[in-house]
Amino acid sequence: MSISDKKEDIKNIISTYAKQWKWFLLCGVLALIIAYVNIRYTVPEYAVKSQIQIVQEKNSPTEMSVFQDLDMLGGGNKQVEDEIEIIASRSNFIDVVNELGINKKIMALGNVINSEVYKNPPVNLNFIASDSIIKNADFSFFIEFSSASTFGYVENEGEPAKIYSFGNGIPTPVGDMVITPNVKDPKSLIGKKYQVKMSPVEDVARSLKTAVQIAVSAEYSNILNVTMTSAIPEKAKDIVDKLIEIYNRNAVEEKKRIADTTSDFINNRIQLISGTLSSVDKDAQELLTEKGMTGSGLEVGAAVQVSAGSRQNLENAKVQLEMVSGLKDYVSGETGYDEMPVVDVGSGALSQATLQYNTLVAERKRLLKSADEQNPMIVNLDEQLDGLKSTMQSSLNSLERNVGMNVSTLQSQLGRIQGTIYSAPQNQRELRNITRKQETTESLYLYLLQKREESQIAFASAAPKSNVVDKAYVSSPTPVKPKKAITYLAALMLGLLLPFGVIYGKDQLDTKIHNKHSLEKYTKDVPVLGELPRLSKKDSKIIINDDRSVLAEALRIIRANLDFLIKTKSAGDRNRNNVIYVTSSTPGEGKTFVSSNLSMILASTNKKVLLVGADIRNPKLYSFFSGDSVDKLKTATRNKDAGLTEYLLDDTIQVKDIIRPMLVHHNTIDVIYSGKIPPNPAELLMSSKIEDMLSEVSEMYDYVIVDTAPMMVVSDTLLIAPYANHIIYVTRAGVTDETAVKFPLNLRDEGKLKGVSFVVNDVTLDELGYGGKYGYGYSKTSKKWWKF
Repeated sequence: MSISDKKEDIKNIISTYAKQWKWFLLCGVLALIIAYVNIRYTVPEYAVKSQIQIVQEKNSPTEMSVFQDLDMLGGGNKQVEDEIEIIASRSNFIDVVNELGINKKIMALGNVINSEVYKNPPVNLNFIASDSIIKNADFSFFIEFSSASTFGYVENEGEPAKIYSFGNGIPTPVGDMVITPNVKDPKSLIGKKYQVKMSPVEDVARSLKTAVQIAVSAEYSNILNVTMTSAIPEKAKDIVDKLIEIYNRNAVEEKKRIADTTSDFINNRIQLISGTLSSVDKDAQELLTEKGMTGSGLEVGAAVQVSAGSRQNLENAKVQLEMVSGLKDYVSGETGYDEMPVVDVGSGALSQATLQYNTLVAERKRLLKSADEQNPMIVNLDEQLDGLKSTMQSSLNSLERNVGMNVSTLQSQLGRIQGTIYSAPQNQRELRNITRKQETTESLYLYLLQKREESQIAFASAAPKSNVVDKAYVSSPTPVKPKKAITYLAALMLGLLLPFGVIYGKDQLDTKIHNKHSLEKYTKDVPVLGELPRLSKKDSKIIINDDRSVLAEALRIIRANLDFLIKTKSAGDRNRNNVIYVTSSTPGEGKTFVSSNLSMILASTNKKVLLVGADIRNPKLYSFFSGDSVDKLKTATRNKDAGLTEYLLDDTIQVKDIIRPMLVHHNTIDVIYSGKIPPNPAELLMSSKIEDMLSEVSEMYDYVIVDTAPMMVVSDTLLIAPYANHIIYVTRAGVTDETAVKFPLNLRDEGKLKGVSFVVNDVTLDELGYGGKYGYGYSKTSKKWWKF
């Protein structure tokens, strides 16, 4: 596409929208009016802003450092982004709603706009139901003060109100409610009407979460901007301040909660470690006791000294045991009454018994010198000696056991002492392990005691997480909503975009032919003879002589272009070069209108013109040539009622019999009407007489205009298409689709049609010419700009 073509397309696009300027103007004005009404009846909203500084706690001895020292948490501190999420948490907004009680809203009803009463409400609402029910309530009601002590109550507007007195219980969906006045003079409320809305706390909190905006004031800054827009600045300031207060309060409570948790944890650890320390001390004690250690290392030297003494005692005990055993064997083997050896075996009683035994033996031997053994005195002595021997044997047995046990004890003691000497290094190692564990546990115990004191000091001075830089304030006296300039500009843009969008969408979806320029996009090398304007109801359908109307000028252009085609064609084929078919795609596109007026404009040049009505299925020429402006020139030799149908059916009828001369607005043309509608029009047109007729009249007239049948509906025109060198295909603006234009072009390419050219009919005045750029209408009076 060349640059000139691109420029032409741009001009056409601009022209398409410029022609609809009145719609742009109308929509723009309506949009501005709507914007004005919207601004007029929109409650202004103001921006409320507060600033807080997030306190960084990286180097402060907070409760988190305690856990970090204990390696229970990872390193790092919460970032500002995390604090934003904490501030804007759902639970915080629920606390705001509960503490401010803004789930109950009192609206003062006006004629157009209702306004909320935030400070000093006219009434106090008291509910008997529990708070949990009130917080989930979702209902509204209207009250209208009828006197200083009564008011009307209704839940649905328009229903008859029930009259209640102040202080009386009112049944509601959430239980009984008591309303009391909140003004000094209740008479001032007479005639005023209010609406009370109760919403679930969670729903209100959700709307607040959306309304409150929290953002960092600058990159890498700890300053946060908390903003909110509201029609009631005082309410917005209370909400923002309360949100920050709850955030700081929750932070302090969280620190205290962590403090309690930390203290409990440390106390539990101290108790556990204290028990561990006691167990370690006990283990050390048992080791020292069991091993006979003092913990100083001197017990090894003492054990060596004790070992020597124990070994001497063991030898003495063994000697004593041998002596006792020998003495025992001696006493047991003694059968007579001889003296016993006196041996010190460590028993005084045994030594005394032995001495007494020996004394009695000596006395017995002295008596035997003067008496025999049956002497009573000797018998008595024998009994005493036997008793003493028995006593001595018992004493020796007992002494032998005791001395044996002493030997065993001394041997065990000596073994232990020797084990102590040999196991001293191992005992020292065990004692060192216990001592090391004891020292570690004691160090951790002291460390926890220190941390407990530090945590108590830190938690006693717990501070909020943020510092309030600026309490909530109205950031600008100018309301942020509605913004008049932006509203008017947006309304104007939308108002202009509406017709633009409609025109653009219509243009994109439109596949119709609208003028000569749009038709030439599809015809390419096939000529477009011209375009005919749309006529109003007052305009004549047939042009007159010396007509200067837009229709006449358009027909003159078509006539000139047609003459050029005829002259160009005549160089090659003179046979029937003046026979011109006028057809269309479907009925109603104006082919009869074009053929009739083309005949009139050709006749105005003093040319002989014949108009043939070849649409024998749906003849329309009668409607154009009737009335006072048309005079039929009577000729005796011509058949009054005969037409083309009669000519084709009756061989006796000649061409001259069906020609009817017409005087139309001082222009004379000849007309051949189609005649009666036959039952077989297609077969009738296949007759050779139609070719003979056209050949004959082409010699008689300068122009033969043939009004044929629509080509896409019936095949009549295709049957007679070979008999003409020129076919004018009529399209109608806004009716003919582009696919209908392709139909004759395809037939032309297939060789079924020749000499095809186009005419656009019923073009609006603003579309005449190339997109309405030039147009005709020299005699037309243009409309004023204010007349739509």
